[in-house]
Amino acid sequence: MKTLREQASLRTIDVAYRLNVAESTVRNWDTGRTLPTLNPFEMLILCQMYKISLEELAAIAMSSYEEHKRKITK
Repeated sequence: MKTLREQASLRTIDVAYRLNVAESTVRNWDTGRTLPTLNPFEMLILCQMYKISLEELAAIAMSSYEEHKRKITK
């Protein structure tokens, strides 16, 4: 998720502001600690900001989340 945000040239604060969430929430998405839990309109905004489809966002978010879980169980 962090790579997507950086490719879109966005800071965590930029994403947080647009989605009305805490900056720490975006950082947690970046690291895979949590998954975005947004309403459909907010998901659309996130996809537009990152310039990806909903399917791509879901796949990348899950991959990041699973990688984080593997790291903490080692």
